[in-house]
Amino acid sequence: MTPHRLRVPAPSAPPLTGHLPFADAPDVPDPIEVTSRWLTRGGRPWFPVSGEFHYSRYPNGEWEEELLKMKAGGVTAVASYVIWIHHEEVEGRVRFDGDRDLRRFAGLCARHGLDFVPRIGPWSHAEVRNGGLPDWLLARACTPRTDDPAYLEPVRTWFTAIAEQLRGLDRAHGGPIVAIQIENELYDQPGHLRTLKRLAQEAGLSAPLWTSTAWGGVQLPGEELLPLYGGYPEAFWTEADGGWPDTCRKHFFFTHERDDEGIGADLRPTTVRGADPAPTDRFPWATCELGGGMAVAYHRRPRVEAADVGALGLTKIGCGSVWQGYYMFHGGTNPPGELTTLQESHATGYPNDLPVLSYDFQAPLGEYGQVRPSYHELRLQHLLLAEFGHRIAPMESVLPERLPAGQHDRDTLRWAVRTDGTSGFLFVTNHQPHEPLPDHPDTTFRVDFPSAPALTLPSTPVTVPSGACFCWPLRLDVAGLRLEWATAQPVCTVEADGRTVLVLAATDGIAPELALDADTVTSVVVPSGDGEFTPVNGRVLVTGLRPGTDALVEVDAADGSRVGLLVLDAATARTAYRGVAWGAERLVLCGDGVVFDGDEVRLHSPGAEPSFAVLPAPGSALVVEGGGVREEADGVCTRYTVGAGALTRTAAHVTLVRPSGPAPEPVTGVQGRASMPADKHVDTVAAEYRVDVPEELLRAPAGVLLRLRWTGDLARAYVGDVLVADQFYSGRVWDIGLDRLPAGELRARGLRLRVLPLAADAPVHVPGQVGDAWRAAGVGHAEWVVTRVWAVRTG
Repeated sequence: MTPHRLRVPAPSAPPLTGHLPFADAPDVPDPIEVTSRWLTRGGRPWFPVSGEFHYSRYPNGEWEEELLKMKAGGVTAVASYVIWIHHEEVEGRVRFDGDRDLRRFAGLCARHGLDFVPRIGPWSHAEVRNGGLPDWLLARACTPRTDDPAYLEPVRTWFTAIAEQLRGLDRAHGGPIVAIQIENELYDQPGHLRTLKRLAQEAGLSAPLWTSTAWGGVQLPGEELLPLYGGYPEAFWTEADGGWPDTCRKHFFFTHERDDEGIGADLRPTTVRGADPAPTDRFPWATCELGGGMAVAYHRRPRVEAADVGALGLTKIGCGSVWQGYYMFHGGTNPPGELTTLQESHATGYPNDLPVLSYDFQAPLGEYGQVRPSYHELRLQHLLLAEFGHRIAPMESVLPERLPAGQHDRDTLRWAVRTDGTSGFLFVTNHQPHEPLPDHPDTTFRVDFPSAPALTLPSTPVTVPSGACFCWPLRLDVAGLRLEWATAQPVCTVEADGRTVLVLAATDGIAPELALDADTVTSVVVPSGDGEFTPVNGRVLVTGLRPGTDALVEVDAADGSRVGLLVLDAATARTAYRGVAWGAERLVLCGDGVVFDGDEVRLHSPGAEPSFAVLPAPGSALVVEGGGVREEADGVCTRYTVGAGALTRTAAHVTLVRPSGPAPEPVTGVQGRASMPADKHVDTVAAEYRVDVPEELLRAPAGVLLRLRWTGDLARAYVGDVLVADQFYSGRVWDIGLDRLPAGELRARGLRLRVLPLAADAPVHVPGQVGDAWRAAGVGHAEWVVTRVWAVRTG
């Protein structure tokens, strides 16, 4: 057996510094700077995690709690398009009220220690009508997205309005704005990008970083804008019959190629060439659009699973990313519009028909704030970056000697190492969407370092299972202990019982092994009756652990420090949060949503008796208003269960009022793609259902979802004649938030559903469907799901 081998080259030259025209505000305590390989903040390598959340697509009364969910999920910076048509649909009436209150949203970010990245356009895309440009602007005699003075004049006015909203929120005034994005996906107008930056600065906008999307061979204006990259596990913008795009497939390989020529290619038929793209030796590898999910268009309806999102994110860290930016991290709903609907559509000349209202994006946090499995998957990685990102950011990405033979090679193991020349992190991705990758039996790795002994790990070959994705530490120093390697992924550290406890996540199918540098160890204690340790060649090997909350290895280090190594099983690790709770930083294990807010922790749970485990346990009892709390040991943690006994799921009464007629004849529009059926078909052909809404739910609608399992083509929900929710069928459940519906009208006129069938010959891609029964219009199951919020405090 030959180990998978990687040779780390001699350290490269130090990164370039001071070569880019970016400058933070003077006298800030933590100045942000950019080297050619990573970013720094306060003189320390900085690995930001940004997540997109469109404030104008979400109720403003819920912004604060949703931002806290994002923060608990490991997001450190919130990005948002400032969508022009949402603010000035009617010319001259610029609205920053209600859900459009940009200043309040940015202020909430600041209040909770989150950075803010406004993406000011003026063209955004964002699957918005006209890419965000108002209809009145396009009716003018001007050439949008150029230096045409007739276009720049209203842009200058718009930028001035944005600047007024954000006045005093820049870094010079202690504000949260760390970056501003100019335009979006503009490929061949570098001069116009420079002009837009100048207009924004003249309007009063300032930030240490000015950015631009950089995929598709973009031409940037010198080095004035920091290029940001992206990559998605799936795409709605490709052809219905095109299969899984190679431009998505590439993101599940370790590579040093940053560009993605596929994003937005439906609006740019060919990759722009003719000028050099942003030089990769001058800028760090930063991202703003790693796919946290994917929108669903009418002609193409991709399904994105948590494992797809997690594998893509982890792969990008292994490739060399120093800024993980997700689009979207939080879903939303399009505003209804005063003059028109505001979604991207064939009616406005765009190649894709999107739902009128839903912009859920299958995001980690959904359209109604639902906590999805992808949220837990990404949080596991973000905990790693919060703890060790300052070490990872300066590390170079090194690829193995044997590389996959092209993008369709499913047999070669995909792996890479981030390293500083003596230590590092080993990344493996053995998952991709649609086409499972095989097991890799008898696997070991050898990493040859230029200035330190080689590492061969683990001590006994393992099978890397199909679907496994992980990061293993190489020579990781933890509070005086050197962990030579571990076949488990570092999660975070927490102080408990006088020890620094390193939490690790096991991988299903791979036995955890910990190799400790014997020179840094004076004693090792493994869990009673579980695990053993053996001195081997200057190391102490810990094997035989059964991962879980009791798998704590206690180590006394040679320098007198005390260290614990807690190896959680894979499922439990994905329930891990870390935050300041009840006066100290703690590990919280909970499968539901958790937010940390001052002196309380709030659980968002649909469970009748939610529970969570804590390490270290608080010094006084925990109390929950409206419920009792039971306390019991859970390994080295303490588990608390809220004994509320509330009924959180119950069947919904849905009555068929009118069966559907025959499916409408398919119609094609822009680029020959299938168009959404006309409203007249929804009115006359769709099956219609009445939903009985219990009065007790109407009295307390917060957190209540109507969850529907349905089949057909498209579905819409109405209160009276007002459209309140919609979805294209892709096999996912359809959630409708009860608190988004007008209660008075709902009582008076009820909730109606209309579901259209799909024609057998419709040129529409719906993955994973067998036979034709799914094409028929029908609601198969309906239930009310109630997510309650429990505020947990110390007594």
